[in-house]
Amino acid sequence: MLSYVLRRLTAGLVLLLLVTFITFLMLSTSFEDVALTILGPSATPEATEALMAVRGWDRPVLEQYFEWVSNAVRGDFGASVFTSLPVGPSVVQRLAVTLSIIVPALLITVVLSTVLGVWAASRGGAIDRLAQGISLIGYVVPGLLLAIVLVVVLAVRLDLLPATGFTPATESLSGWLRSITIPVTVLVIGGVASLTAQIRGRMIDELRRDYVRTLRTRGTSTLSIVIKHALRNAGSPALTVMSLEFIQMFGASLIIENVFGLPGYGSYAFNASLQGDIPVILGIVVFGVLLVTVVNLTTDLANGWLNPKARVH
Repeated sequence: MLSYVLRRLTAGLVLLLLVTFITFLMLSTSFEDVALTILGPSATPEATEALMAVRGWDRPVLEQYFEWVSNAVRGDFGASVFTSLPVGPSVVQRLAVTLSIIVPALLITVVLSTVLGVWAASRGGAIDRLAQGISLIGYVVPGLLLAIVLVVVLAVRLDLLPATGFTPATESLSGWLRSITIPVTVLVIGGVASLTAQIRGRMIDELRRDYVRTLRTRGTSTLSIVIKHALRNAGSPALTVMSLEFIQMFGASLIIENVFGLPGYGSYAFNASLQGDIPVILGIVVFGVLLVTVVNLTTDLANGWLNPKARVH
């Protein structure tokens, strides 16, 4: 298992280097445009060249990249071109905001989807139709439209929750809960739609297997069959779906944070892309790849714990 973890971490490192190099190569074509953005439209060619020389953007791309890598290894991702704030702490701060929304949304999604999916698969009838209806609504209704409706109803009409803004939990727990309620609700509805369908389908397949019939003939209770056997066997593929759901929510943060005015990772990435803030974009790419690598590795290890046949050595 240790060798597998080391192999995955090595593969993640190679992927990180590859992605950052491609990103750096693509951004290198816009160095002059960024310099013009900093200096303004009236900048002279001489002033532009001077700024590029000061920033080191006139040097060979490989030389610049390797210098950036050597600094990044020491935890120095540079500073924002426009705010002069250090990139590393800024990205971590924004990432904490995003995770404070995604993690509660994922936990609620997993609990609701598991209960609803297992209940629908084991009971059928009206409960099964309800689960399918919820999945259909979640697929059909766009997340952006749902966000707008919730803001209009809960924030504008009823004045129960703030429409925009974010309050850190360290400042006010109640304020934090109020500020994330609508964004989390939007993510949960979309997540429950996909995850419930996956768990329901997997549980139906498991409950039709021969070992379930054998357990029933031995007098094992339905609850024991569902919880101890079928759900455990269905858990491995469901975990993979959960990891994909996490990554999907992470990507959706771009829209959610801009709609609700949240100072998170997605809005930070969006603004940096618009401005051409090269150090910030590279820092965002690094933390994004690291997060995805950790999530995928954790999922594989959890799958090995749930399903011994899936374990690697």
